[in-house]
This record gives sequence, C-alpha cells and structure tokens, in this order.
Amino acid sequence: TLTFVIYFLTQHPDVLQRLRQEILDVVGPSNLPTYDDIKQMKYLRAVLNETQRLYPPVPWNMRYAVEDSIVPNSEPEGKPWFIPAGASVSYSVHCMHRRKDYWGPDAEEFDPDRFLDERLHKYLTPNPFIFLPFNAGPRICLGQQFAYNEMSFFLVKLLQTFEDISFERDAFEPNALPPAEWAKFPGRKGKEKFWPRAHLTLYSEGGMWVKMREAQAMGQVA
Repeated sequence: TLTFVIYFLTQHPDVLQRLRQEILDVVGPSNLPTYDDIKQMKYLRAVLNETQRLYPPVPWNMRYAVEDSIVPNSEPEGKPWFIPAGASVSYSVHCMHRRKDYWGPDAEEFDPDRFLDERLHKYLTPNPFIFLPFNAGPRICLGQQFAYNEMSFFLVKLLQTFEDISFERDAFEPNALPPAEWAKFPGRKGKEKFWPRAHLTLYSEGGMWVKMREAQAMGQVA
C-alpha cells in the first residue's frame, strides 16, 4: 500500500502538501506520533483508504462453501443464489472498489475527500461491504489496526523529513513501464505511469522510483 501512496503523492502534489500540513499541525516537524495523534489525523486515514480503494493489497479473494448455502440476490426482485457445498466463490476486491454504481461517477479518480465528505455517507456508510482492503466480517484481517498504525507512522516520519516527492520515469527499466497501447484505454489503465502487477498482493513492476526533496531546517518549517 505504501508503494501506491507514494505514487499518488507524486501525481497529486496538492494532496501531498495538505497531508504534510496536517502532520506538521498535529505532530510537529520532528516529534514521534502517538496513537492519539494518528487517530486525530483524519486526512491521513483518508489518503490511506483512498489508496487501498484503488489498489487493494489483495486484489482477488475466494471463499469455499462448507455446506449448501443460499445467498440473497442484491437485486430486490432477483432470485437467491444456491451455492452447493464444496463450491468456490471468487470475487475481485479490485473491481468492486472501482464500480461506479458503488462509489459514484468519479470512482476511478483518486480523491481522499470521498472518505470525508458527503460521498462517505451516500455510498460507504449504508453499504460498508463495498470497501474490503482487509476483507470484512468474522474473517477480517487481524492485523488491520496494526497495519494502519504502521503505515501512518511511516508517512508521518517521511513527510516530516521530505517536502516534495516526484515520479522518476527515466529510472524505470523499459520493461517495467506500462505498455504504450495502454494509453488509449479509459479509466486508470490509460493514465497510470507504472505497471501494477499481482501474485497474492499487488506491487509495482520494477519498484517505484521517485525523487524526494528534503524539507527545510526544522526551525524554518512553517
């Protein structure tokens, strides 16, 4: 997830500056963040959530029926689904997180504010199972809160130290960049500058190459 957070910060300098300012306001230019500090930084959590929405750590998942099961249809007039014992049911978190009927017409745009403004209550609050970066229900990832705190701590220290991050396309190996023909596709496929790949978890082919500019001396940071 942090790989993709860094990428989005290179593509959205306004998000980077707003996030950095929140960190400086809450934690300061050099302090270690406390648990309460991390809880207070709503925009930091929104950036993490929006990144995981577009690039969930595990893009595909599967469940097996241990017994015959009936699953209700999402359509009000639709017939329920029969799942026989032993059958496997696969689902794509990656696709679910980009569906416009779940997230609105701007579903493929990176916008952390969707987790803070009226869109949160319009889409996610009434249907929380549309957001599954850590899965959900009785088998939700046990390390969810640890992961959030770990990612938050990393970003706080990173943005206390650096004030600008830029994408370095020329540092990538040629075979690690997206195929040229992707540019003609709509949505994120046509605009991404890196090549997302997956085994179990998502990653960037060839890593994520960026350049960072160190922040001003601590006494000069606004």
